[in-house]
Parts: sequence; C-alpha cells; structure tokens
Amino acid sequence: MARTSRSRGYYSGTRQAAAAPARRAKSNQPENASKPATAKSPKAGSRTQSRRRATPPPPGDFTLPVTHTPPLPPVEAFADLGLPPALLRALEAEGVTVPFPIQAATLPNSLAGRDVLGRGRTGSGKTLAFGLAVLARLAGTRAEPRRPLAVVLVPTRELAQQVTDALAPYARALGLRQATVVGGVSIGRQTAALRAGVDVLVATPGRLRDLVTRGDCILDDVGITVLDEADQMTDMGFLPQITGLLELTRPDGQRLLFSATLDRNVDSLVRRYLHDPVVHSVDPTGGVVTSMEHHVLHVHDADKNATATEIAARDGRVIMFLDTKHAVDRFTKHLLKSGVRASALHGGKSQPQRTRTLAQFKEGHVTVLVATNVAARGIHVDDLDLVVNVDPPGDHKDYLHRGGRTARAGESGSVVTLVLSHQRRDVDHLMSHAGIRPKTTAVRSGDAELTRITGARTPSGIPVTITPPTPPAQAAGRPGSPARRRRTGTRRPRRAPRQQ
Repeated sequence: MARTSRSRGYYSGTRQAAAAPARRAKSNQPENASKPATAKSPKAGSRTQSRRRATPPPPGDFTLPVTHTPPLPPVEAFADLGLPPALLRALEAEGVTVPFPIQAATLPNSLAGRDVLGRGRTGSGKTLAFGLAVLARLAGTRAEPRRPLAVVLVPTRELAQQVTDALAPYARALGLRQATVVGGVSIGRQTAALRAGVDVLVATPGRLRDLVTRGDCILDDVGITVLDEADQMTDMGFLPQITGLLELTRPDGQRLLFSATLDRNVDSLVRRYLHDPVVHSVDPTGGVVTSMEHHVLHVHDADKNATATEIAARDGRVIMFLDTKHAVDRFTKHLLKSGVRASALHGGKSQPQRTRTLAQFKEGHVTVLVATNVAARGIHVDDLDLVVNVDPPGDHKDYLHRGGRTARAGESGSVVTLVLSHQRRDVDHLMSHAGIRPKTTAVRSGDAELTRITGARTPSGIPVTITPPTPPAQAAGRPGSPARRRRTGTRRPRRAPRQQ
C-alpha cells in the first residue's frame, strides 16, 4: 500500500522549508553524551583534559540554533489559527479562551508543519502548545493497527498520564484515539490498544522501545514526534533510546521539542533532528517564575525533622521532596504517627499505587505528598501554593522542576529549602546557577517566623491511617457490568473433593 504524504490531515498545505530526507542524519550509534560515567577518561596531564578543565561549559545553557526561515507571527486568539471547528468548540467548553504566550507564538508555525524548539516555565501551557498542533494536523486521519501517526515521548509515567489527560477532551472532539504506554503496568493491555489502532501515542522511551522490539508497534507512519522535557530524558540516560526511536519515524516528519529548561545535553538532539526550527523562549534558560517566592531556611541538624513536621502540619496541601525512597517512606510514617495525612510517592511504588496516591492528593484526601524527584515533573495540582525541599536538590534543574509544581498558570506560590550548615555553600551555588536570589532565614521549630513563611503549626500527635476511598462503582456494582452471583437461590453443584 502506498504511503501518504505527511500533510494528509486537516492541515493539507505543504510544509514551509521542508527538510529533505538526506538532511536527516541516519545512525543508530548512541551519542557520546549517553555513555555511562564509567567510560575511560583522558589520562592525567593530557592536553584534552587540561583544555576541558580550562574551559568548562556554562551550566544549564546551550547555544540556540539559527533559524533561516522567518517564523510566522503570534496570534491573539485561537480563532485566528484556523483550527477545526470541533477543536474550537472543545476549547471553549474547557474554558480555554486565550492562548498563553508560548501557544500564541508556536502554534502558527507548528500547524504549518515547521519544526519547533519551545522553552517555557512549568505551567506555561506547553502541553497544549504542542498538543493542539498534533491533534489539528491529524484531524480526519485514521491510523492502521500498530501504526500510530504521532508519538509524544516523555520522561516519566506521571507526565505521560498528565499529557494524556490534558489532551483527552480535544482528541475526543476530533474522533482521534489516544493511548499511553509506560512501564510498570500491563504490556498486554498496551499491545491490545495498539492492535485496535492508535492515532496519538504518549510514551516513555523504554516501554516504547520494548513494544517496537516485540513488533507490537511500528513507527513507519509517525509523521509528528514530540519530545516533552527532553533534558530530563537525556539526564535519565534515555538518549540512545530516543535517537533509536527517532530513526524509525518518517525521515520527513515534523519534530517538536518543548521543555522548561534546555541545556547542552539536548544540543545533539536539536542539531541532529530539528531542521530549521522555529525557536521560542518564554523565559530565560532556567525558567524562573516571577510569581514564585524562594526561601532558604537554615536549620540545625537535630531540629530539621521537627521543623519539617511542623511545616507538613500546616493548613493546606504541600509537596515535600527528599532524596531517597527510604527517606521518603520513613518520613511519611513519621508524619502519619504525628497526625499528618501524608502519602509517599517514589519509583519503588507500583503504577497503580502511584496513580492512587496522586488522586488522593489532588482530591484533598491526603494533604502532604512526600516524594522523590519522580514527582518533580508531570504533576499538576490546582491551588498548590507550597513546595518544600526537605533535602536540597542535586542541581539547579531539579530545583526549578520541583518548584514548578507551584505557581502554575499565573498563580503564586513559594518554594522553601531546608539547609544544614554543611550544605550552605552548595545551595548558594545552586541558586546562583538557577538565577535565583532567595530570602534566607535562620529558623527553629516553633518559631513565629517559620509559621509566617510556611504556615507551620504543631501537629495533633494523634496517629492517622490513610485508607483509599471506596469508589461508588465498586460499592454498588459497576454500571453495565453483571452483578456478582448472590448466595441465595440456586447454587452450582459442588465439585467432588479431589483425591489425594
């Protein structure tokens, strides 16, 4: 069967400045940046090593590519984009009336088929910036079994689910089928969804690679590929998987890369796979949010746990980040014994556990989410005004993405970092790299200043137990499903006892 051109959807115009297939570099070799840290390094005293030491790359930044074709101008309203009428009605029904700056700037170009490199802080509207373009360009198309038409690659399961949920009402309006493929859940169900046909596939790189290897997913028809939070995917070691997957998509396909922070780790992806991209940056490289307050609280080691506990007992929800899974579990148990409704979220939890924990936190059944960096991206909670780094993050990017859980979509919020005496110099450097000047205060548990900054208060001390609420469908039987057999009336005959 003959392949159709890339512009077969609602937007049937030819791509501006389309890249020739020969311009797409073809190689399945992993990038040098993805090699493990245990690789051999130059010998001491060599010219290479001394030259690298003399000119270290600036942290958290990279040189933006040069755009040769002028971008299309921004729009003021979604109606100016020529979106399908059904999509405009869905936007109105969802209360999305005015495009955010990153949407207004990038959508005219991505709808025209241009490659796009977009940078904007968390909560700035990046998901709809690429999502509306993907859905609008696919309107009127239908994927064949196992052959998705668009792929959105994300670093974490939580972000995959958030993207899927955010795009769901608009995909339904256009009759497009979505599916999410991530690790930690049944691969059989994901395979079945692909066999039924998926137009837009949201995936983590590892699970998608597994499905491709098994022959359950074929990427030959993928004409639009989105890399969401590409810098974290490269930091997590996914660069070989990403490049391998990109090589399997159509060589003339459109590539959209969006992130809150961009650094040299994604430089190779941009230069290798984005042709003459439209570059748009809502914020500086670090993605600092002006509506966010930053506080560094100097605490004593012996008093740190009590200080964190009082903050957790505040009136209102809070996300608290710690370094390790063990520390998260231990602190969560301590909070529960202290009378604080807390729940743990980290990579050691199964996907159903993580999904249930996030739902309980969003619904207010749990007021404190204690988490590792697994929650630093891909979690959106309305009206969350405080994030606490009980353990300071390892670098400025982790700090920005942890803090990005608050002050989203124009709201205000605070990020508080507890710092011990031996951590002060490292945290100062981290803040400098992030372009942040925090307010520094020395506090102890019970201080009025701690209460003023965080709303801290003394916990009740009455232990609590978090039990998942019983969904009404389970209590009364799921609608449309047969009820369980009752023990009254005619019973099945009992089987004869098995002979031993």
